[in-house]
Amino acid sequence: MSIHPTLRYRDPDAAIALLRDAFGFTVAAEHRGGSGSVEHAELTHGGGAVLLGPRREGDAFATGRAVIYVVVDDVDGHHDRAVAAGATVTMGLTDQPYGSREYAAVDGEDNVWSFGTYRPGGS
Repeated sequence: MSIHPTLRYRDPDAAIALLRDAFGFTVAAEHRGGSGSVEHAELTHGGGAVLLGPRREGDAFATGRAVIYVVVDDVDGHHDRAVAAGATVTMGLTDQPYGSREYAAVDGEDNVWSFGTYRPGGS
């Protein structure tokens, strides 16, 4: 089984740009509607993927604020890239008591993106 968080954004293009430019995600798929707006996108990072699309009124799949954790090998370098790209860091680089080095940032719609060296499940 694999888990793929799915987020809805008022501005999917801005979300894609931040995930790509600041957080190092790769755009694996991007589908646009007739008006040119993003209808569905898949962004990958390491062995995982996040799906995103537009937030619409009354959408049964609309999401609220989310917290996503992403494993990175070089958290200091990742942090520096995010800062250089203008990401809003909400928790600076921190050594956690459980052995992880982490930081957190928010996207333009207040979703929290945490990045660290802790690998859940020992993977």
